[in-house]
Amino acid sequence: MVNPISSTTQPEATVPPQNESNERNSINPFFRSDFDEGIIRCKDGLILKCWRPLEGVSKTERIIRGIIYFLAMCYLFIGVAIVSDRFMESIEVITSSEKRVTVLNKNGQKETISVRVWSQTVANLTLMALGSSAPEILLSIIEMFQKNFEAGDLGPGTIVGSAAYNLFIIIAICMVVIPKGQVRKIRDFRVFVVTSVWSTFAYIWLCLIVKYISPGVIDIWEGLLTFIFFPILVYHAYITERRLFCPKCYKQSYETNQRGIVVGKVESAEQGMDPVRTSIKDLVESPEMREFEETRRDYIIKLKELRRRYPEYDLEIIQAMAQEQLIKDSRKSRAFYRVHTGRRLTGGPGVLNRALYFATMEISETKAEARMQGEEDEELYDDSETCIYFEHGHYTVMESVGDVELHVIRGGNLKHLTKVEYYTEDGTAKAGTDYVAVRGVLEFAPGIELQTIKIRIIDDDVFEEDEHFYVHLKNPSTEAVLVAPKVATIMILDDDHCGIFGFKETQHQIPETVKIYEIFVKRYSGALGRVIVPYYTKEKTAISGKEYVDVSGILVFEHGVVEQIIEVQIIDEHSFEKDVVFEVYLDQPRIAEEDPLYSRVNEVKLKREEERTNRVRILVSGQPKLSDDIKQIECHITANEEFTQTVNKLVKTANASKLIGTTSWKEQFVDALTVSGSGDFNSEEDNDEDEVEIDEDEDIEEKVGPSRGEYFMHFISIFWKICFAVIPPAKLHDGYPCFFVSIILIAICTAVLGDVSSHFGCTLGVLDSVTAICFVALGTSLPDTFASKVAAVHDKTADNAIGNVTGSNAVNVFLGIGIAWSMAAIYHAFHGNQFIVPIGSLLFSTTLFLIETSVAFVVIIFRREKSIGGELGGPVNLKWFHCIILVSLWIFYLTISTLEAYHIIPGF
Repeated sequence: MVNPISSTTQPEATVPPQNESNERNSINPFFRSDFDEGIIRCKDGLILKCWRPLEGVSKTERIIRGIIYFLAMCYLFIGVAIVSDRFMESIEVITSSEKRVTVLNKNGQKETISVRVWSQTVANLTLMALGSSAPEILLSIIEMFQKNFEAGDLGPGTIVGSAAYNLFIIIAICMVVIPKGQVRKIRDFRVFVVTSVWSTFAYIWLCLIVKYISPGVIDIWEGLLTFIFFPILVYHAYITERRLFCPKCYKQSYETNQRGIVVGKVESAEQGMDPVRTSIKDLVESPEMREFEETRRDYIIKLKELRRRYPEYDLEIIQAMAQEQLIKDSRKSRAFYRVHTGRRLTGGPGVLNRALYFATMEISETKAEARMQGEEDEELYDDSETCIYFEHGHYTVMESVGDVELHVIRGGNLKHLTKVEYYTEDGTAKAGTDYVAVRGVLEFAPGIELQTIKIRIIDDDVFEEDEHFYVHLKNPSTEAVLVAPKVATIMILDDDHCGIFGFKETQHQIPETVKIYEIFVKRYSGALGRVIVPYYTKEKTAISGKEYVDVSGILVFEHGVVEQIIEVQIIDEHSFEKDVVFEVYLDQPRIAEEDPLYSRVNEVKLKREEERTNRVRILVSGQPKLSDDIKQIECHITANEEFTQTVNKLVKTANASKLIGTTSWKEQFVDALTVSGSGDFNSEEDNDEDEVEIDEDEDIEEKVGPSRGEYFMHFISIFWKICFAVIPPAKLHDGYPCFFVSIILIAICTAVLGDVSSHFGCTLGVLDSVTAICFVALGTSLPDTFASKVAAVHDKTADNAIGNVTGSNAVNVFLGIGIAWSMAAIYHAFHGNQFIVPIGSLLFSTTLFLIETSVAFVVIIFRREKSIGGELGGPVNLKWFHCIILVSLWIFYLTISTLEAYHIIPGF
């Protein structure tokens, strides 16, 4: 039974009303009588008492009280929104937690990866839904305590009114805010369908238990079953997302999303993949991995554009700026948008204000890790240990050098006498023919670091290929150890030949950051005379002037010189996956004209063959020539490995979730006292997919100052900010202290809000059911409206904007109604009576909402057709037409529900 003044004045009822029509006919005259007599029929709330006196109150005073109550409601809405944002911070920290799991790759090897602990669907339907709907749910539960476990209109009315507002108004607003020519589509449509069905069923079930199963009475099993539907909904949505209806048809694997976080994914077994193993290597073709690659590409484009705009900035600063932009552009959760918009609406510093700070920290950490890794890779010697090794591992000498000296170094502890043996070993050079073999013992007196081994090289007049032999160290003293290089290679070059010329290395991988790359040209099989070797470069896939600079010239090998360098300038484009090729050629070498050997060779060429001596023949055959194998090479210009690793790590850590939450109470109080106008999202993202534009007129140092509106909202809300700054920081102990303290404070604020709302209604003669759908539902849903609007514009999908609307609407009933009515039914059963729920306005407004819901769902499904392409945006005329339909449904719902509540039109 609905009380004509307020649900707070409803007397205890033990049976359903018998003559509802007579009571309805007396409603309006009763209100006029109360106003005329100056009587306010209010009762004390759970926390706030009525504004007394209640009798003899003039109409003017009644209106003034109503205005004050209304302003108090608005102020409480701000408080509830702020504490709910702290609650959402803790939820974001909790649901973004990760764990390490070990999987098998295709080769059967174990690899450890990071996996999200929370499924996205489960998080959205549990903690995320609880975070956005906590005021409505708690209001229904608290009202039950306030009314001594009797049915009220405020809590259920707020739940139904909020559902109508969410479905009609939020979706309508999100439809039209999408930039022209763009659309947003729900990605997880299967889950959306499931939550839509459950949302519809929730309100159908509400009508069934109120009107048909046990009219006007809620039994314990009905209340408990309403609550039990909540975990069933979550599980149904979960198995729909994971496609677990057919476990043999799908397998579990792990994929990397755009933030580098590995998340669970189900793939069809028909793809011919091993159903037992989960593989990281299979991720290359996954949608998530493609999105990761696109994010990485965007980062490189941003980096290039920023370097072009700010050439005076260091690369590290440019990387931090690009990383900041990447964090701002990365996919965000609904909790992120809720917290960010909540802060901005109350004049506080936006969450994205911290993006540059985190980007700078990530750059520093990445560089530090690279340096530490480099230090770990270096072989460090213990000063307390004696180490012995050759100064160089390779020596090249001329055949005519005579003696060659090899230096042996002792490092580390030099306090003791140290001995080490050495000996020579043949390679292609033979002892006795090409060199004199040696064997012996080196002694290092205390304090001595260096000893020398001398080896005689044998010179002859016979032309020979380059030859080599080895010198070994062995059997050091007890306190010493041999370390690399402990074998020296001696290469002997024949000095009776001008040489065979070719490149020293056939494979050249050139990091684009090298600036000047040195290509070594080597003279093999001799080192006689002064030889000139022409060279030149040639484009292949690399473009001269863009990726490198073409060079040409000559190399001059003086007598005895066996190596020269070609220098090529490499242009650094800071590309991520560059692999372009240019070629380097050597032309026919020749003896320099000024070299005496040049005239001698020309004289020999004039002699007949029978006149040439063996020495002359050696001179002619020893003229310089090119090597057939290595006279031309390909040089691959690639991205710098360190830069590549840095980009990979930065792209993986470009996670907006880390911006949510504070680490200390000091930081919270500073934020509470700070008014800021910067840190908002960029202007609408209507850039082409293949091009990232950066505003040329925007100064990187420029910060937008707070507006007057932001100052006003800051000072209006500063009381709530300071009060809720005492909540434990969200990043303390993984967010759980913040979670529990926040929900307690939400309950307290909601209790006060419920009292003020009831006092507002009974003071002005407004029914609780009307107050609920017209004021309370609107006030508690406004923060979600702004969050959804921002999410609709800046997300690539519609999931964060409207994808969770149906799930939240279902959760409101299953938790808000299920918990409250279960407690009331158990309480009344314990006292030997029944829990009475008047059919009245609740059944009518719920039925009206269900009818209009079918129209809204038809509009939503229709918008997925190819002609539109998504639930949000699309053709301008069409999106405004659909927006008007949804807004009209909401206005019609409010109007008809209000008229029925005052019995101006008949109800059920």
